[in-house]
Amino acid sequence: MATAPRITGTFLDEITHDIPSQNWGPADWRKEFELYRQIGLDTVIIIRAGYRNRCIFPAKSIPGLLPVYDDLGRMFLDLAEEFGLKVFFGLYDSGVYWLRRSWWKEVELNKGLIDEAAKRYGGSPAFAGWYLCHETSRNDAHIIELFNHLGAHCKQALDRPVLISPYPQGSKQFSQSEALTLEESFDHWERIFAETKGAFDICAFQDGQIQYHELQAFHEGIAALCKRHGIRIWANVESFDRDMPIKFPPADWRNLRFKLEQAATVAEKLITFEFPHFLSPNSCYAAAHNLFARYREVAQL
Repeated sequence: MATAPRITGTFLDEITHDIPSQNWGPADWRKEFELYRQIGLDTVIIIRAGYRNRCIFPAKSIPGLLPVYDDLGRMFLDLAEEFGLKVFFGLYDSGVYWLRRSWWKEVELNKGLIDEAAKRYGGSPAFAGWYLCHETSRNDAHIIELFNHLGAHCKQALDRPVLISPYPQGSKQFSQSEALTLEESFDHWERIFAETKGAFDICAFQDGQIQYHELQAFHEGIAALCKRHGIRIWANVESFDRDMPIKFPPADWRNLRFKLEQAATVAEKLITFEFPHFLSPNSCYAAAHNLFARYREVAQL
Protein backbone atom coordinates (compact mmCIF):
# COMPACT_ATOMS: atom_id res chain seq x y z
CA MET A 1 0.00 0.00 0.00
CA ALA A 2 1.43 3.38 -1.01
CA THR A 3 -0.26 5.31 1.79
CA ALA A 4 -2.87 4.96 4.51
CA PRO A 5 -6.50 5.24 3.32
CA ARG A 6 -6.87 8.68 4.86
CA ILE A 7 -7.64 12.04 3.30
CA THR A 8 -4.84 14.56 3.77
CA GLY A 9 -5.93 17.28 1.35
CA THR A 10 -9.06 18.88 -0.04
CA PHE A 11 -10.18 21.17 -2.79
CA LEU A 12 -11.90 24.42 -1.83
CA ASP A 13 -14.69 25.21 -4.27
CA GLU A 14 -15.47 28.81 -3.43
CA ILE A 15 -16.09 29.95 -6.99
CA THR A 16 -18.81 27.36 -7.34
CA HIS A 17 -19.62 25.78 -10.69
CA ASP A 18 -22.21 23.08 -10.03
CA ILE A 19 -22.60 22.92 -6.24
CA PRO A 20 -24.21 25.59 -4.07
CA SER A 21 -22.34 28.18 -2.05
CA GLN A 22 -22.42 27.67 1.71
CA ASN A 23 -22.05 31.43 2.26
CA TRP A 24 -19.35 30.99 4.88
CA GLY A 25 -17.62 33.96 6.42
CA PRO A 26 -14.18 34.22 8.07
CA ALA A 27 -15.30 32.59 11.32
CA ASP A 28 -16.73 29.60 9.46
CA TRP A 29 -13.55 29.13 7.43
CA ARG A 30 -11.39 29.44 10.55
CA LYS A 31 -13.39 26.67 12.19
CA GLU A 32 -12.95 24.51 9.08
CA PHE A 33 -9.19 25.05 8.81
CA GLU A 34 -8.76 24.33 12.52
CA LEU A 35 -10.58 21.02 11.95
CA TYR A 36 -8.15 20.14 9.15
CA ARG A 37 -5.18 20.50 11.47
CA GLN A 38 -6.89 18.31 14.05
CA ILE A 39 -7.64 15.42 11.66
CA GLY A 40 -4.45 15.37 9.58
CA LEU A 41 -5.21 17.40 6.48
CA ASP A 42 -2.13 19.37 5.44
CA THR A 43 -3.10 20.65 1.98
CA VAL A 44 -5.90 22.72 0.48
CA ILE A 45 -6.32 23.33 -3.25
CA ILE A 46 -8.24 26.38 -4.46
CA ILE A 47 -9.97 24.71 -7.37
CA ARG A 48 -10.19 27.93 -9.36
CA ALA A 49 -9.34 31.54 -8.60
CA GLY A 50 -11.93 32.61 -11.12
CA TYR A 51 -14.70 31.30 -13.33
CA ARG A 52 -16.36 33.38 -16.03
CA ASN A 53 -17.12 36.73 -14.32
CA ARG A 54 -16.30 35.84 -10.71
CA CYS A 55 -12.97 35.78 -8.89
CA ILE A 56 -11.74 35.21 -5.33
CA PHE A 57 -9.79 38.48 -5.41
CA PRO A 58 -10.22 41.78 -7.31
CA ALA A 59 -8.09 40.71 -10.27
CA LYS A 60 -7.20 43.50 -12.69
CA SER A 61 -6.14 40.93 -15.27
CA ILE A 62 -9.67 39.56 -15.85
CA PRO A 63 -12.05 41.95 -17.60
CA GLY A 64 -15.75 42.22 -16.78
CA LEU A 65 -15.69 40.77 -13.30
CA LEU A 66 -18.66 41.16 -11.00
CA PRO A 67 -17.84 42.99 -7.76
CA VAL A 68 -15.39 41.14 -5.50
CA TYR A 69 -16.28 41.89 -1.88
CA ASP A 70 -13.71 39.73 -0.06
CA ASP A 71 -10.13 38.71 -0.82
CA LEU A 72 -10.60 34.99 -0.30
CA GLY A 73 -7.14 34.24 -1.63
CA ARG A 74 -5.56 36.21 1.19
CA MET A 75 -7.91 34.72 3.77
CA PHE A 76 -7.17 31.13 2.69
CA LEU A 77 -3.42 31.73 2.66
CA ASP A 78 -3.44 33.45 6.05
CA LEU A 79 -5.53 30.67 7.62
CA ALA A 80 -3.31 28.03 6.04
CA GLU A 81 -0.21 29.71 7.44
CA GLU A 82 -1.79 29.92 10.89
CA PHE A 83 -2.81 26.26 10.95
CA GLY A 84 0.21 24.81 9.16
CA LEU A 85 -1.40 23.95 5.84
CA LYS A 86 -0.13 24.21 2.27
CA VAL A 87 -2.12 25.97 -0.46
CA PHE A 88 -2.20 25.10 -4.15
CA PHE A 89 -3.56 28.10 -6.06
CA GLY A 90 -6.02 27.39 -8.88
CA LEU A 91 -6.11 29.38 -12.12
CA TYR A 92 -8.91 30.99 -14.15
CA ASP A 93 -11.48 29.17 -16.28
CA SER A 94 -13.20 31.44 -18.78
CA GLY A 95 -15.85 28.82 -19.44
CA VAL A 96 -15.63 29.92 -23.07
CA TYR A 97 -12.34 30.24 -24.93
CA TRP A 98 -10.66 26.90 -24.37
CA LEU A 99 -13.95 25.06 -24.83
CA ARG A 100 -14.33 26.80 -28.21
CA ARG A 101 -10.74 25.79 -29.05
CA SER A 102 -9.40 29.37 -28.80
CA TRP A 103 -6.80 28.10 -26.35
CA TRP A 104 -4.46 31.07 -26.85
CA LYS A 105 -7.05 33.48 -25.44
CA GLU A 106 -7.42 31.25 -22.38
CA VAL A 107 -3.65 31.25 -21.97
CA GLU A 108 -3.31 35.02 -22.24
CA LEU A 109 -5.98 35.67 -19.60
CA ASN A 110 -4.35 33.17 -17.29
CA LYS A 111 -0.86 34.55 -17.77
CA GLY A 112 -2.12 37.88 -16.47
CA LEU A 113 -3.86 36.25 -13.51
CA ILE A 114 -0.79 34.10 -12.70
CA ASP A 115 1.47 37.17 -12.65
CA GLU A 116 -1.03 39.07 -10.52
CA ALA A 117 -1.46 36.20 -8.04
CA ALA A 118 2.30 35.66 -7.77
CA LYS A 119 2.85 39.34 -7.02
CA ARG A 120 -0.08 39.55 -4.62
CA TYR A 121 0.43 36.31 -2.70
CA GLY A 122 3.88 34.95 -3.58
CA GLY A 123 5.37 36.07 -0.26
CA SER A 124 3.07 33.81 1.73
CA PRO A 125 4.90 30.80 3.21
CA ALA A 126 1.70 28.79 2.68
CA PHE A 127 1.77 29.26 -1.12
CA ALA A 128 3.03 25.76 -1.97
CA GLY A 129 1.94 25.20 -5.57
CA TRP A 130 -0.33 25.87 -8.51
CA TYR A 131 -3.40 24.03 -9.77
CA LEU A 132 -4.23 23.93 -13.48
CA CYS A 133 -8.02 24.10 -13.28
CA HIS A 134 -8.73 23.09 -16.89
CA GLU A 135 -9.94 19.57 -16.26
CA THR A 136 -10.14 17.10 -19.11
CA SER A 137 -10.75 13.42 -19.80
CA ARG A 138 -8.80 12.99 -23.03
CA ASN A 139 -6.50 14.59 -25.60
CA ASP A 140 -8.98 17.22 -26.73
CA ALA A 141 -9.64 20.98 -26.55
CA HIS A 142 -5.92 21.67 -27.09
CA ILE A 143 -5.21 20.46 -23.56
CA ILE A 144 -1.55 19.83 -24.40
CA GLU A 145 -1.06 23.46 -25.46
CA LEU A 146 -2.90 24.67 -22.37
CA PHE A 147 -0.89 22.53 -19.97
CA ASN A 148 2.42 23.43 -21.56
CA HIS A 149 1.85 27.19 -21.67
CA LEU A 150 0.10 27.52 -18.30
CA GLY A 151 2.40 25.18 -16.39
CA ALA A 152 5.49 26.91 -17.76
CA HIS A 153 4.16 30.35 -16.88
CA CYS A 154 3.25 29.29 -13.35
CA LYS A 155 6.80 28.12 -12.73
CA GLN A 156 8.23 31.26 -14.31
CA ALA A 157 6.11 33.54 -12.12
CA LEU A 158 6.57 31.55 -8.90
CA ASP A 159 8.52 28.31 -9.05
CA ARG A 160 6.34 25.86 -7.18
CA PRO A 161 5.00 22.37 -8.00
CA VAL A 162 2.07 22.25 -10.43
CA LEU A 163 -0.91 19.91 -9.91
CA ILE A 164 -3.57 18.65 -12.34
CA SER A 165 -6.72 16.63 -11.58
CA PRO A 166 -8.17 15.12 -14.76
CA TYR A 167 -10.77 12.39 -15.00
CA PRO A 168 -11.49 9.18 -16.92
CA GLN A 169 -14.19 9.43 -19.58
CA GLY A 170 -16.26 6.75 -17.90
CA SER A 171 -19.82 5.52 -18.14
CA LYS A 172 -21.06 7.24 -14.97
CA GLN A 173 -20.70 10.65 -16.60
CA PHE A 174 -20.80 9.92 -20.33
CA SER A 175 -23.24 8.09 -22.58
CA GLN A 176 -22.44 4.63 -23.88
CA SER A 177 -21.35 6.05 -27.22
CA GLU A 178 -19.08 8.68 -25.60
CA ALA A 179 -17.51 6.66 -22.77
CA LEU A 180 -13.97 5.42 -23.28
CA THR A 181 -12.65 2.06 -22.18
CA LEU A 182 -9.79 2.12 -19.68
CA GLU A 183 -7.41 1.12 -22.46
CA GLU A 184 -8.57 4.06 -24.58
CA SER A 185 -8.16 6.42 -21.63
CA PHE A 186 -4.63 5.16 -20.97
CA ASP A 187 -3.77 5.70 -24.64
CA HIS A 188 -4.95 9.32 -24.47
CA TRP A 189 -3.01 9.99 -21.28
CA GLU A 190 0.13 8.31 -22.58
CA ARG A 191 0.15 10.88 -25.38
CA ILE A 192 -0.71 13.81 -23.08
CA PHE A 193 1.99 12.92 -20.55
CA ALA A 194 4.57 12.39 -23.28
CA GLU A 195 3.93 15.82 -24.81
CA THR A 196 3.73 17.87 -21.59
CA LYS A 197 7.05 17.01 -19.96
CA GLY A 198 7.79 19.48 -17.17
CA ALA A 199 4.46 21.31 -17.43
CA PHE A 200 3.14 19.74 -14.22
CA ASP A 201 4.58 17.65 -11.42
CA ILE A 202 1.63 15.95 -9.73
CA CYS A 203 -1.43 14.20 -11.17
CA ALA A 204 -4.48 13.41 -9.01
CA PHE A 205 -7.08 11.67 -11.14
CA GLN A 206 -10.73 11.95 -10.15
CA ASP A 207 -12.39 8.59 -9.51
CA GLY A 208 -16.14 9.14 -9.78
CA GLN A 209 -16.72 8.71 -13.51
CA ILE A 210 -16.03 4.98 -13.74
CA GLN A 211 -17.73 1.97 -12.20
CA TYR A 212 -16.50 0.63 -8.87
CA HIS A 213 -15.32 -2.66 -10.33
CA GLU A 214 -13.00 -0.72 -12.68
CA LEU A 215 -11.16 1.18 -9.95
CA GLN A 216 -8.35 -1.27 -9.27
CA ALA A 217 -7.36 -1.59 -12.93
CA PHE A 218 -7.74 2.15 -13.41
CA HIS A 219 -5.46 3.06 -10.50
CA GLU A 220 -2.87 0.50 -11.54
CA GLY A 221 -2.86 1.74 -15.13
CA ILE A 222 -2.57 5.41 -14.19
CA ALA A 223 0.17 4.61 -11.67
CA ALA A 224 2.19 2.85 -14.37
CA LEU A 225 1.77 5.82 -16.73
CA CYS A 226 2.78 8.36 -14.09
CA LYS A 227 5.80 6.33 -13.04
CA ARG A 228 6.95 6.01 -16.66
CA HIS A 229 6.72 9.77 -17.17
CA GLY A 230 8.13 10.86 -13.81
CA ILE A 231 4.89 12.30 -12.43
CA ARG A 232 3.97 12.11 -8.75
CA ILE A 233 0.74 10.21 -8.10
CA TRP A 234 -1.99 11.62 -5.90
CA ALA A 235 -5.64 10.55 -6.02
CA ASN A 236 -8.73 12.77 -5.99
CA VAL A 237 -11.21 10.58 -4.12
CA GLU A 238 -14.57 12.22 -4.65
CA SER A 239 -16.62 12.49 -1.47
CA PHE A 240 -19.86 13.22 -3.32
CA ASP A 241 -22.13 10.70 -5.00
CA ARG A 242 -22.58 10.31 -8.76
CA ASP A 243 -24.81 7.22 -8.31
CA MET A 244 -27.94 9.15 -7.30
CA PRO A 245 -30.24 10.85 -9.82
CA ILE A 246 -29.57 14.28 -8.29
CA LYS A 247 -26.50 16.54 -8.25
CA PHE A 248 -24.75 16.04 -5.82
CA PRO A 249 -25.28 14.51 -2.37
CA PRO A 250 -22.54 13.43 0.03
CA ALA A 251 -21.28 9.94 -0.82
CA ASP A 252 -22.50 6.71 0.71
CA TRP A 253 -19.88 5.86 3.33
CA ARG A 254 -19.43 2.30 2.02
CA ASN A 255 -18.56 3.63 -1.41
CA LEU A 256 -16.20 6.29 -0.08
CA ARG A 257 -14.40 3.76 2.11
CA PHE A 258 -13.95 1.40 -0.84
CA LYS A 259 -12.59 4.20 -3.03
CA LEU A 260 -10.15 5.31 -0.34
CA GLU A 261 -8.86 1.76 0.05
CA GLN A 262 -8.45 1.36 -3.71
CA ALA A 263 -6.64 4.67 -4.21
CA ALA A 264 -4.33 4.08 -1.26
CA THR A 265 -2.76 1.10 -3.01
CA VAL A 266 -0.94 3.35 -5.52
CA ALA A 267 -1.19 7.04 -4.55
CA GLU A 268 1.25 8.83 -2.28
CA LYS A 269 -1.48 11.25 -1.15
CA LEU A 270 -5.30 11.16 -1.05
CA ILE A 271 -7.18 14.40 -1.59
CA THR A 272 -10.90 14.90 -2.05
CA PHE A 273 -13.44 16.99 -3.82
CA GLU A 274 -14.58 18.34 -1.58
CA PHE A 275 -14.37 18.33 2.20
CA PRO A 276 -16.25 21.55 3.10
CA HIS A 277 -19.45 20.58 1.28
CA PHE A 278 -19.56 16.79 1.41
CA LEU A 279 -17.50 15.55 4.35
CA SER A 280 -17.30 18.30 6.94
CA PRO A 281 -19.25 18.37 10.20
CA ASN A 282 -19.70 22.07 9.36
CA SER A 283 -21.34 21.39 5.97
CA CYS A 284 -24.77 22.65 4.97
CA TYR A 285 -25.61 19.01 4.16
CA ALA A 286 -26.72 16.99 7.18
CA ALA A 287 -25.58 13.77 5.48
CA ALA A 288 -22.03 15.16 5.40
CA HIS A 289 -22.02 15.29 9.21
CA ASN A 290 -22.85 11.58 9.32
CA LEU A 291 -20.31 10.78 6.61
CA PHE A 292 -17.64 12.56 8.64
CA ALA A 293 -18.56 10.53 11.73
CA ARG A 294 -18.24 7.24 9.81
CA TYR A 295 -14.95 8.35 8.25
CA ARG A 296 -13.52 9.42 11.59
CA GLU A 297 -14.45 6.11 13.23
CA VAL A 298 -12.70 3.99 10.60
CA ALA A 299 -9.73 6.32 10.13
CA GLN A 300 -9.35 6.37 13.95
CA LEU A 301 -9.05 10.15 14.09
